[in-house]
Amino acid sequence: MSSSIGLYIRLSSEDSKVGSMSIENQKRALHQYVDARDWAAGMEVLEFVDNGYSGASFERPAVQELLGMVQEGKIGCIIVKDFTRFGRNSIEVGYFMEMVFPLYGVRFISINDDFDSAQLHGDTGGINVAFKYLISEFYSRDLSVKYKSAKYAKFRRGEYQSRICPYGYQKGADGRMEPDPETAETVRFLFSMAATGRSTTDIIKVLFDRRVPTPGEYKASRGQCYHDISRTHGIWQRSAILNILHDERYTGTYIIGKRQRVEIGSNHVRMKDEREWIKIPDHHPAIISKELFSQVQAAIRHVKSEKKKVAQYPLKGKVFCGCCFHGLQRIGKKGYRFACTHSQVNESAPCHGLAISEQDLENLLLKILSKQAQAILNLPDLSHTRRLDVEIAKQTEYGGQIEEYLDQKRLLYERFLLKQISLEDYTSQKATVDRELERLRELHTALKVRTSQIQIDAKTQSARTKLAQEVVETGKLTAELVDSLIDKVYIYPGNRVEILWNMQDFCLGEF
Repeated sequence: MSSSIGLYIRLSSEDSKVGSMSIENQKRALHQYVDARDWAAGMEVLEFVDNGYSGASFERPAVQELLGMVQEGKIGCIIVKDFTRFGRNSIEVGYFMEMVFPLYGVRFISINDDFDSAQLHGDTGGINVAFKYLISEFYSRDLSVKYKSAKYAKFRRGEYQSRICPYGYQKGADGRMEPDPETAETVRFLFSMAATGRSTTDIIKVLFDRRVPTPGEYKASRGQCYHDISRTHGIWQRSAILNILHDERYTGTYIIGKRQRVEIGSNHVRMKDEREWIKIPDHHPAIISKELFSQVQAAIRHVKSEKKKVAQYPLKGKVFCGCCFHGLQRIGKKGYRFACTHSQVNESAPCHGLAISEQDLENLLLKILSKQAQAILNLPDLSHTRRLDVEIAKQTEYGGQIEEYLDQKRLLYERFLLKQISLEDYTSQKATVDRELERLRELHTALKVRTSQIQIDAKTQSARTKLAQEVVETGKLTAELVDSLIDKVYIYPGNRVEILWNMQDFCLGEF
């Protein structure tokens, strides 16, 4: 049996509200259990943690890694805080306890359930374990349902509130939202400008001229570093303004339950239908009137253009400003160009007015790619196939020698059992064989590493050559080529261009 112990820890989104179920508490309980057992002394202890995953299925990364190591014979004992940490589906958990773990000789321990498969002498607990598991499973599900019910009841009574207030509000002494004197006036100003039909570009310009910090900068100044403000430079984003103008909470209506996770354990969320939102009128003091909010929504809808077909072009999402690091906007009607619109309100910025013709940039990149492609195609054949054949032949030879020495080792043991050689001779000859085996295994391992590297080099060279041939044959810049070769293109004043490559050894340098 393996000398490694696997500690399995799981926390779902519902469990996270129960302190005793926290990752830290589970780890502490499991390690205390191991430290108190003499039989665990000297054994390697590994942790497997699934944070935010439901126990309803075994499609969890850490539990899959644990089970994989069980199949490889690397885990001899699994310890959990209780059965439901391993899984909530009693049938699937029973399959592992009844069939899989006994097959691989794995000991299974559930601390809270006082279960240790080593004490059952081949049995798996039978009806007692099943009964305990079903009670635990029922309790956990009942707890989850009650928690959700209580949470949504608080939503509807207006007692629940997010820890983070929207821009323009702060937490009052009673824990409820109240207008923030420093930012509430900015919110009123945004709504008043939007109501008169001013564009977001106009609003951004006025905010910059007035040196009004962006929401992220304001929160960072108060120690709330939720956002990366390294690229803001005091300039508001259009999306930030529109988010504020669309937020009904500024009328005193609290809205909750707008999003839900796509699946347990995923960070992806989806927006619910507005009919499913929970809206609580007069929940907190309003910053603007409902009439002004409605007026702004009408004004935004009036200026909102019809949906246009999304443009597709080779350098989409690839071109960035080398000064402020914001993406350059593709603007124009016939002759398109990439321009830095982020700094258009700041005339002193080094990238103010920065722009480059799309055609000029595509021609430059194609020229660079074509030149490098020809250089790659003219490289001599490095004969990876021949080198690989030689290394594999050596590897096979060493493998054969290892098998021969293993046979010698087995033969020595048989001769010792048959009393054909003394213990002293057996020990001496076995030590000689073991030393040679160790030497051969080291050489065999080194050859395997070299062989793997040759295979990687061969694949890299093949992929590079294939792309080079595609560049030459196509003769133009395509989205497929750009995605394969280019990560980002930075544009600097004076039309200096810096390219970050996806395939690092395809091309290097600035142009």
